[in-house]
Amino acid sequence: THLSLFQPISLCSNSCLSVYQPMSLCSNPCLSVPTHVSLFSYVHGASSVSLLGQTVGQSLQAAADRWPHREALVFVQDGVRKTFSQFQEDVDQAAAGLLALGLKRGDRLGVWGPNTYHWILFQFATAKAGIILEPAYQLKELEFTLGKVQCKAVVCPTQFKTQRFCDMLRQICPEMDTAESGVFRSSRLPDLRMVIVTDSRQTGTVHVEDVMQAGSRQHHQELQDLQTKLSFDDPINIQFTSGTTGSPKGATLSHHNIVNNAYFVGLRLGFNWKPIRACVPVPLYHCIGSVIGGMCMALHGITLVFPSAGYDSRANLEAIQNERCNFLYGTPTMYIDMLGQPDLHNYDLSSVESGFTGGSLCPPEVMRKLKTDMNVKDMIIGYGTTENSPAAFVGFPRDNEELKTETVGCILNHAEAKVVDVSSGEVVPLGDPGELLIRAYSVMLEYWDDPDKTSEAIAKDRWYRTGDIASLDRFGYCRIVGRIKDMIIRGGENIYPAEIEKFLHTHPNVQEAQVIGVRDERLGEQVCACIRLKEGLDCSREEIRDFCKGQVRQKGTGHWGIEHKITTVVITSKKLGL
Repeated sequence: THLSLFQPISLCSNSCLSVYQPMSLCSNPCLSVPTHVSLFSYVHGASSVSLLGQTVGQSLQAAADRWPHREALVFVQDGVRKTFSQFQEDVDQAAAGLLALGLKRGDRLGVWGPNTYHWILFQFATAKAGIILEPAYQLKELEFTLGKVQCKAVVCPTQFKTQRFCDMLRQICPEMDTAESGVFRSSRLPDLRMVIVTDSRQTGTVHVEDVMQAGSRQHHQELQDLQTKLSFDDPINIQFTSGTTGSPKGATLSHHNIVNNAYFVGLRLGFNWKPIRACVPVPLYHCIGSVIGGMCMALHGITLVFPSAGYDSRANLEAIQNERCNFLYGTPTMYIDMLGQPDLHNYDLSSVESGFTGGSLCPPEVMRKLKTDMNVKDMIIGYGTTENSPAAFVGFPRDNEELKTETVGCILNHAEAKVVDVSSGEVVPLGDPGELLIRAYSVMLEYWDDPDKTSEAIAKDRWYRTGDIASLDRFGYCRIVGRIKDMIIRGGENIYPAEIEKFLHTHPNVQEAQVIGVRDERLGEQVCACIRLKEGLDCSREEIRDFCKGQVRQKGTGHWGIEHKITTVVITSKKLGL
């Protein structure tokens, strides 16, 4: 009766999760775990649902066949509405046009600009033509990223607000001024051949309408033949990281990466059992917008509603009301801004049912206000990285408040996660903090043309190092403690900003809080809390300090009270950033 063996047992029925642990043969092993056994921080999202073996283009074609007359895309600001069949037709025209302009399978094309119809059009057109998409969004890094991946073409508007995209490109490529038929050769970017503009015609550029009309019957046949040659393992997206620790790195994602990530995220969010009209204010150049937005549209038949080209809280609320959106996308800060609108109560948000958030933990007070003030009955939290296509953990719609505010969700189907000691690399006991590692179908192929950085991030056994400090529980839920690089080391004590930020959000006058480390000669670093107050409310530094008194850290993260950790408090009326 004391014999034990290792065997996977289901601990979370709605996630098909397996955790390896010793189980007794003489009792009910699913209900009893010997207390003397120390479980390790490893979870596996077992699944009876198979991975998909299809490309992005095949996914969209299947959606157009299944829901031809359902709205796929609504761009409110531009007045653009497309059904799935209309969008599929546009994608084929754009893809054939790219082939007609001389681009071929494996070439790279950059898309630079805000959320417009042409952004998502070329996301799918490049995939259909076997061309690799490179979302470009940082001017200071534009030349580096375009050169790194040897882009053949760039798609952009001439300008958006104060950003003049073509003028900025001309600074890098003055040859555009003398280009005939929009084709040029650049000395600084020798692989770049053309700039495709999506609004007004400009000298030295190709207009998007010319691309749409360029494909002949021959090019359409070439496109059709190409579909049988493309592999779902082909790279399809080079998503550059922010470059906060050096030059940006191009996370190279395949059809298989993003198709399956969007598929299983959509299943977790409940997209497969009812029609969804989703408000999407997140940028398309980010994986949340392009994968959890765009690819979920193609795989689950949801309608994406884009309120505005750039983020606008009022436009979001108007779109939710007028388009009767029942699902919301957004970062916690976006939701905080919408909740902070003084006329929020004037909008009819009765259609809203659920929402998705990621990027950081959603404070409990924000979660409660989303339910009471915006009718979001189920806010679902998610976690991932660009290198994971992007999601690795996603909650369930009916998770309780603690799981929604304390964790970043449960391990996704077909994914593995473990937590290791930062120094030794050994797996830590279940519940202890350490570096989070992910191994799954969703882990990127590589950092583009950077084998050294790739080997630093992905071990030979395909475990990807996230750089995040986290802990796992026995049901596969993950708690993020902080970033290794963001960790503040004060006098030898490890302090995680997220812990303090979470507590500061419980103050009734605090709209937003961010905690950073500042240099200190004696202790190495000190802690600075930057706080934005709610509109019309006031609070002093001393009140914040008094509020923090007596608050102790969570188990495993130290013994000092929060008031002992904060050295400086900065009160501001300015937004702390999205």
